[in-house]
Amino acid sequence: MMSATAIGTAGAKTLSSTSSGTIKRTRQKLGSRSATIAAIVIAAVWTIPTFGLLLTSFRPASDIMTTGWWTVFTHPSFTLSNYTQTLTLNAGVKVIQAVVNSLTITLPATVIPLAIASLAAYALSWIDFKGRDFLYIGIFALQIVPIQMVLVPLLTMYSSGVHIGDIALFSGLNAGAGNTSFARVWISHTIFAMPLAVFILTNSISSIPHDLIEAANMDGAGHGQIFLRIVLPLAMPAIAAQAIFQFLWVWNDLLVATIFASGLNAPINEVLNNMQGNYNQQWYLLSAGTFIAIIVPLIVFFALQRFFVRGLLAGATKG
Repeated sequence: MMSATAIGTAGAKTLSSTSSGTIKRTRQKLGSRSATIAAIVIAAVWTIPTFGLLLTSFRPASDIMTTGWWTVFTHPSFTLSNYTQTLTLNAGVKVIQAVVNSLTITLPATVIPLAIASLAAYALSWIDFKGRDFLYIGIFALQIVPIQMVLVPLLTMYSSGVHIGDIALFSGLNAGAGNTSFARVWISHTIFAMPLAVFILTNSISSIPHDLIEAANMDGAGHGQIFLRIVLPLAMPAIAAQAIFQFLWVWNDLLVATIFASGLNAPINEVLNNMQGNYNQQWYLLSAGTFIAIIVPLIVFFALQRFFVRGLLAGATKG
């Protein structure tokens, strides 16, 4: 009999050819003249404000506060002082340390929920247990719950802890301003990410042909081998696409970071919010600070953008 690895490889080739045909047809539709013109218009509308912000970040403070960015074409004047002030400014936490804090928050807050969601998606797709459909519907319904509704219960839980017998859970997560623990914000982002991640990954994993899973079972593979050798490689495009979304959401988050990661743990977004100074006297520094903050998301996006189409099309072809 074929091994689980061989089955997974054969299944990957089958799904790859099917997905390639779907992607080819999609590209033909999106490659029409009208679609190209619409894409160019949308790209221009999106790019102009960003381009203006980039020019503003290199303009002197006096010009920023008195004229619009478009005047740079008639009266060009550029300086690096905005970036120098931004990098040396101590708004509670220095900008470089804030970038490190954001990475410390974002990477675990992306990996942890995806690891849990992929296991949950496999169980919901290929393990038959009582109440599976109701559990899936309940997880899907959690997407409509606003984050603001659970902030106070989470704060209470982190402060007082949850007691199960003589064991106190979360009681050590009430970190002070100088504490370097990021556990509270990791747990919070994991909770908020789970419903959508489970929903998306379940659609992808459930689209794997049943014959592959059945052949692996007949070959004696357990759930662990099936998940690691067959399901995980085939679902990797969807996992990568969801990882990009999760990374960007956590990196750009301000609400959760302000509540659970303040003080020395403050990420770049909170530092940018405090960078304006008293009475907004230094608001012109926000343009430079913003471009420093988006360097990492741009690297992540351009490095993994090839997974977007494959990830978004995952689940479109049922086996």
